[in-house]
Amino acid sequence: MTIPARYENGVFKPLKAVQIKEGTVVDVHLPAEPDAARRAPIRELPFFGLWRNRSDIGDGVEYVDKLRDNPRG
Repeated sequence: MTIPARYENGVFKPLKAVQIKEGTVVDVHLPAEPDAARRAPIRELPFFGLWRNRSDIGDGVEYVDKLRDNPRG
């Protein structure tokens, strides 16, 4: 069951009537911020440095341009 709610003054307030027993313990799952990865500095992203030990990739921009021109190598 999904219950839309608003968080105000430290309390989650349902936006619709809820049919559950008073005192029921629930888990609240908040959606991730959609733009969180876009705002993170590149050095903090999990894939940063993935290709650092590759000898065939010098400049990343140049490498990507080559792939765009000839995607199959």
